[in-house]
Amino acid sequence: MTLSTSVAGQAGSVSSALASSAAKTTSRMLAIDALRGFVMLCMLVDHVRETFLLHRQVTDPIDALSVTPDLFFTRLLSTICAPVFIFLTGLSAWLYSQKHTANETSVFLLKRGLFLVFLELTFVCFAWNAEFPPKTLWLQVIWCIGICMIALAGLLHFKRGWLIVLGVAIVAGHNLLDGVTVGPESPFYVPWSILHQRVFIDITEFTRARTTYPVLPWIGVILLGWAIGPWFGKDMEPAERISRLLKVGVGLLVAFVFIRYLNVYGEKPWVQTGESLRTFMSFLSAKKYPPSLMFLMPTLGLGLILLALFEKAQDRWSTATLAIYGGAPMFFYLLHLYVLKAMYLVAVAIWGTNQGTYYGFDNLPMVWLWSVILGVLLFFPTRWFANLKQRRRDIAILKYL
Repeated sequence: MTLSTSVAGQAGSVSSALASSAAKTTSRMLAIDALRGFVMLCMLVDHVRETFLLHRQVTDPIDALSVTPDLFFTRLLSTICAPVFIFLTGLSAWLYSQKHTANETSVFLLKRGLFLVFLELTFVCFAWNAEFPPKTLWLQVIWCIGICMIALAGLLHFKRGWLIVLGVAIVAGHNLLDGVTVGPESPFYVPWSILHQRVFIDITEFTRARTTYPVLPWIGVILLGWAIGPWFGKDMEPAERISRLLKVGVGLLVAFVFIRYLNVYGEKPWVQTGESLRTFMSFLSAKKYPPSLMFLMPTLGLGLILLALFEKAQDRWSTATLAIYGGAPMFFYLLHLYVLKAMYLVAVAIWGTNQGTYYGFDNLPMVWLWSVILGVLLFFPTRWFANLKQRRRDIAILKYL
C-alpha cells in the first residue's frame, strides 16, 4: 500500500465518520423540532377554540360529566402542549450547554428567561386583551417558561443525578402541597401564588395579575428535560435513544393507568358514571393549573413516544414540515395570537356579538376547519423566519425568538 493510498483511506474514514456524526445530529434535532412543531399546531387548535368558542368554555379539570365529548377531546388534545414544550426547553438548554460553558449557559438562560417574562407581560398580554395598559396581567405559558429557564440557570450547576431526583420529587410530590393555601394578608402570598396557587394578585388599584401557570411543577418538568440531555449526545446511537424513549414513554403511560385506577393520589377522583364513554372521560380528565401528577405522566409519556417516532420517521415529508413550525416557535406563537385577535375584531365589526357577549362559531367543526386553514397560511411566514434564523446567526436577538 502506498503512502498516498493510506492517506486517502484515512481521509475517507474521517469523512465517513463526520458524515455519520452529521446524520446523527440532523436526525435528533429534526425530531425535536418536529415534536415542537406538532405541539404548536395542537396549541393552534386550542387557541382557535378559545377565540371563537368562548361561549362554550371548559373548566379545569375538564368536567367530564357535562362537557360534550367532541369538545372534551378537542380540549384534551392541547394538554400535551405545555408539558412537552417545557420539557423540550430543558432538553434544548442541555444541547446548548454542549457548545458553551456552564456559566455561559446560565447567563443565556437567565437573559432569555427574563426576555420571555417581558414578552408575556407586554406583547402576549396585549394579544389576548387588546388593552393598554392592561387591567389584568395573565401570567401564562410564556411567563412560566421564562421563570423555569431562570430557575434552570441556577440549578444546572448541580450534578445531573441530583437534578433527576429533584425533578422527579417535584413532579411526583407537589400534589402533597395542594392543601396549602396562603391568603393576601400573608407575606408569602405572592411567592407562594407564583409557585403553586392560582389566584389574582393586586398590583395597583387598577392592575392585577393572574397566576394562571403556577410554576413549581413546571420547574420539575424542565429539570427532567435537562436531565435527559445525554440521551441526545453525540455518543448515543439513534437506535439506543429511540429504544430508551419508547420504554420510558410507555412506562409512564402504564404507570398513569395503574395509579389513576387506584384513584387515591395525584388528581381529583374519577367516577363510574354508568356510561362507558363518560367514565373514560372522567378517567382522563386531569388538572392543568397547576398540572397534577396525573396530568404530567400521560402527556410526557406520549411526548417521549412521539419524539422517538419522529426520529424513526425523519425521512418523511410530514416530519420535515412539522420541523419547520418547530424551528421558529416563538415567532409562530406571537404571529398566531395577533392573527387570531385581528380575525376576532374583524368578525365582531362585521357580524357583531352573535353568541351573547361574544362572537363565536356555531359548532366545533368550524374550529377545526379554521385551525387547518390558519396552519397552512402561517406555514409560509414561519418557514421564512426559520430560514432567516439559520442564515443570520450573527443577529443575536434571533436566538431569543
